[in-house]
Amino acid sequence: MVAFGVYSAFGVFFKPVLAEFGWTRAMTSGAFSLSMIISGLLGIVMGGLTDRLGPRIVLTLCGSLLGLGYLLMSQIGAVWQLYLFYGVIIGIGMSGTVVPLLSTVAKWFLKRRSMITGIVLTSSGIGTLIAPPVVSRLISAYDWRVSYIILGSVVLVVVVLAAQFLKRDPVQMGQIPYGESVGREQELKSETGGFSLKEAVYASQFWVVFAMFFCTAFCTFTVMVHIIPHTTDLGISATTAANILAAIGGVNIISRVVLGSAADRIGNRQVYIIGFILMSAAFFWLVPATQIWMLYLFAVIFGLAHGGTGTLSSPLVAGLFGLSSHGLIFGVLGLGITIGGAVGPFVAGYIFDVTGSYQLAFLVCAAIGTAGLILAVLLTPIRGKQGKIMTI
Repeated sequence: MVAFGVYSAFGVFFKPVLAEFGWTRAMTSGAFSLSMIISGLLGIVMGGLTDRLGPRIVLTLCGSLLGLGYLLMSQIGAVWQLYLFYGVIIGIGMSGTVVPLLSTVAKWFLKRRSMITGIVLTSSGIGTLIAPPVVSRLISAYDWRVSYIILGSVVLVVVVLAAQFLKRDPVQMGQIPYGESVGREQELKSETGGFSLKEAVYASQFWVVFAMFFCTAFCTFTVMVHIIPHTTDLGISATTAANILAAIGGVNIISRVVLGSAADRIGNRQVYIIGFILMSAAFFWLVPATQIWMLYLFAVIFGLAHGGTGTLSSPLVAGLFGLSSHGLIFGVLGLGITIGGAVGPFVAGYIFDVTGSYQLAFLVCAAIGTAGLILAVLLTPIRGKQGKIMTI
């Protein structure tokens, strides 16, 4: 909740930083893009370390760097410092907040895995609901530098402290995952003895999922970075703009639980299809939207889409490729999220710098969402090592 909440508030700092330094939107967005790239690349390493060492050590290290990065952001005076502190240090910190946590959840829950993942990921929705309005008020009451000091302190304490309560996967602790029973022993054995990374990359499904993750992240992080600047460009107050981003987080909370539960019944792929339909529709709606109620409606539709697609990444990977190398495989597939999350905000910022408007950028997002829909429709099950058809 804390890590994703503060990370989602980058757009709130966007215009105050631009006003002080006069940088372009593409240049400023580039720091966020760099953090996404580093987070994704190191997510592979963190996933492998989680498989070997457990999540506690990984999250303690990453939480410390994440808090340090935000504290250092209060001291920036040049663009290279923005890229070093936000792009590199915060990027390293964020690398331990996705793959290790979701991989750990996948290993502890056999039954209702998608629903539980959705419940866990409501934390990011809660963070996105709370953080932007809070940060907006902090900046108004103090300034953006003091706000970063406050946020960095909170992140450092909360993330590192919470990490101490994490446990390794049940097999290594002599326990069993939730939902294991006599009737499900073979299913557990099949998942535990799943694909290695080397075996997974030769499956076409691996690359279809990679591309689906790219499409999801391209659209999601474009909104997270640029929806507040876009809203204020329409003459709407910064407080209202922050509330619109918060509304996405609020709807996201509901969507993660409801669609995560639905995925346990109808399958992860079906929910991905629903999510991409909603995502494309949201961007087509956003292009002509100029009034506050229209932007809130976008927030509702997009929040539903984001909640569904964001929740099911880890369960989809577990279902397709098993659990024996889940952290590593999920980390590599997470590069799709990384690349999409890095390219999307930068492209949107560049389009704005060239055209003076976000309309073309939102149409690009609509097209990317449609591509994701096609990929989800094309995704097919895969045959596991024991001949069992893995689930999607």
